Amino acid sequence: MKLWEKILTKLKFISLIIFLIVLINSSLFIGNYEISYNEYFLFLKKLIGLESSISLEKYDTLKSVIFDIRLPRIIAAVLIGSSLAISGAAFQAMFVNPLVSPGILGVLSGASFGAALGMVMGWSWFFINLSTFIFGLIAVLFALLISFIYSSAKNMIILVLGGIISSSLFSALLSIVKYAADPYDALPAITYWLMGSLAFSTPNVVWNLSIPLVLGMLILIFLSKYLNALSLGDEEAKALGVDTKKIKIIVILTATFLSALSVILAGIIGWIGLIIPHIARLLFGADNKVIIPISALLGAIFLLVVDNTSRMIFSFEIPIGIVTAIIGIPIFILVLKNAKRGF
Repeated sequence: MKLWEKILTKLKFISLIIFLIVLINSSLFIGNYEISYNEYFLFLKKLIGLESSISLEKYDTLKSVIFDIRLPRIIAAVLIGSSLAISGAAFQAMFVNPLVSPGILGVLSGASFGAALGMVMGWSWFFINLSTFIFGLIAVLFALLISFIYSSAKNMIILVLGGIISSSLFSALLSIVKYAADPYDALPAITYWLMGSLAFSTPNVVWNLSIPLVLGMLILIFLSKYLNALSLGDEEAKALGVDTKKIKIIVILTATFLSALSVILAGIIGWIGLIIPHIARLLFGADNKVIIPISALLGAIFLLVVDNTSRMIFSFEIPIGIVTAIIGIPIFILVLKNAKRGF
């Protein structure tokens, strides 16, 4: 990469960070409860201990709206968008396939079954979340097991087929659970949860999962240089001294971890992990050391913009998974002709 290209890339990266910060701040003003800029400024002054003319009642109200309702939702959107986008970018680089998404190995089907099972059994929200994560992980381990059984094939297609089998299995199990669910109580909850919604992102869950999600993303960013080698093919990567089997397992488990935690936060939200890496490659080229972190930024921006737009257009809660699909499909059609770029 030439010097001027590196400088331009850094400027774009910094611009995206600044835009995301501005977007996060602007998102605090979107909602049914109106907050003026003057009120927000007075609130911030009082929050940091400076003299402010804002009343105590108004301050408490703003504090509740911002810290208990809007900020957790915004942070959830940033974390989910980043996690799904970075997982998709890592999988696409590892499989050398532009049509791969985070759900390729069955994690979303497994997590969906785990959550639905917990709802039908009447478990507490903590155990529903735990079940979501465990079954998401089990689904991917099942796909890996199938791949290891037929390891003599030495082909990533076997792993993908294992993911398809695992996904089909847990989708069937999910259908059984939905069939057995109470049609007036559990079934509507399962159906709504499967559509995806940031309304599920309670403050405690968001703060508890934020550190694991950030750590998982940092691992994938660290592995981006190895993903460049894997994109060349296994033989070429081994010639460069890369332990391909070890790197693939770490990438798969980390991306699975991120995807499962994202499902815990907001249910099933599709398309982000598929389209965002394409947009990143269109804007920044094919170097995974750039694409991986850029995908995280673009994913956060995309989901936050989609959620803000949805809340401004509609006065009621629209499942975010529906909105991302409606917006994501035309975007994917537009970038599809460039899908092979970088592969």
